[in-house]
Parts: sequence; C-alpha cells; structure tokens
Amino acid sequence: MPHPHVLLVTGASRGIGAATARLAASQGWAVAVNYVGNSLAADEVVRHIRAGGGRAIAIQGNVALEADVLRMFRQIDAKLGPLTGLVNNAGVVDVACRVDNLSVERLHRQWSVNVLGSMVCAREAVRRMSTRHGGEGGSIVNVSSVAATLGAPGQYVDYAACKGAIDTFTVGLAREVADEGIRVNAVRPGIIDTDIHASGGQPDRAQRLAPSVPMQRPGTAEEVAQAIVWLLSPAASYTTGAILDVSGGR
Repeated sequence: MPHPHVLLVTGASRGIGAATARLAASQGWAVAVNYVGNSLAADEVVRHIRAGGGRAIAIQGNVALEADVLRMFRQIDAKLGPLTGLVNNAGVVDVACRVDNLSVERLHRQWSVNVLGSMVCAREAVRRMSTRHGGEGGSIVNVSSVAATLGAPGQYVDYAACKGAIDTFTVGLAREVADEGIRVNAVRPGIIDTDIHASGGQPDRAQRLAPSVPMQRPGTAEEVAQAIVWLLSPAASYTTGAILDVSGGR
C-alpha cells in the first residue's frame, strides 16, 4: 500500500544520511535507504527503523550513474509509492591535495557524485513531485558544506567547489519549482564527527579541528539530521531557497 510520506535519502548507510533516515522514520516518513556498497550498514539502518515501527527499504545504487538513479526511483515507485521527499546526501571527499596536484580522474569522481548525482536525483524527484507533472508536491534538501564558503585551501578545493555548485543549484531549483508545490533547501554542515573524514585519510580530523570551531567541538550527525528533517517538514512550509549553516559558528 502506498505511504503518504515517502522519502529517499541518498548515502544513508552511515553518518548524516543514516541519522536523517532514522529521525525521519521516527516522524512518520517511509524511507528508502540508499547505499552504494555497504549493504550490511544499510540493512542495519532499515532494521533499526522497522524495530521502531517504521517503514523502510534499502536500495543499492551509485548516484553517479544515471541508470542506477533511474532504477532506484522505479523501485521506490513500486515498493513505497509516490515520492514526497528527497535528501541529496551522498557525497565523497578525497585525500588532502593542492589544486596543482589534482588528477582529472579525481575531479570526475568528485563532480559525478557530489554534483551530477544530486542534480539527476533532483530531476527525477521533480518529475514525480511537481504539480506541473501531476504530483502532489514535496520537499528536497541538499547537503552542502561550509567548505563552499571557506574554499578548503590545501585540503580539497575541488570538494568545496562542488558544494558551491550545490548551493547555487539549490537556489535556482527552489525558484524554478516554488509554484509547483516543491520546496528546495540545503544544509551546510561544518566539522561533523562522522567517518567521512577517514575516507579522506584523516580519521582524527573532526577532533583535531575542534579548536577552530567557535563552539569548540565537532557536531554530530544527529544534529545535522534535525535541521534536515525540519526543512523536509510542514513546519518549514514557507521556507525555500534557504541554506542553513549547521556548523557551530564556523
């Protein structure tokens, strides 16, 4: 039976995505938990949601591949019903690297996942949500980064540039579909204590950089999830095109 509130969270097997999936489910969303490789972690998020009485499914797919995105959305249509929420959370970082040492392969990976993936997922969501296409409306939240405003010099300027693109995309899409029942917003996390830092070769990065944060600590995935789920909710009904920093003041 179709669920009235259907949410796709990309990259939801860990970190901010997993926290968002769990919190959204506790507030009545049926959640599609997307993952690219770690099926055990995605299944654990689904088990947690179902144990609490919620509804969730795990869906494998690489957002950088259009065929995977199309398959994911078809599965959601068939198993949960019409999509009403999307969180574009899937993202990758890489090891610290100056621009003069960047490889084209690294740049392609960064842009394919962090930018193109979010845009193609948003395209498919709009096709389902927009009143222009016969939909009932919905909400999209893009996960950006404070790196978009800081530039991440000496670390990953390429990643920061990707997130700058996401900020611009958020504002443009929000204005494009504002009268079609769709709200589009973004959150910009700062230093958040998740394992994405380890994937960039710096597992201790969140704690090491804590003194540079005005609040003197890293944030948690759950704190970012609270902002995302609020933006998805009817409580944010007059909010679109907003970019909300969740950064401890950084």
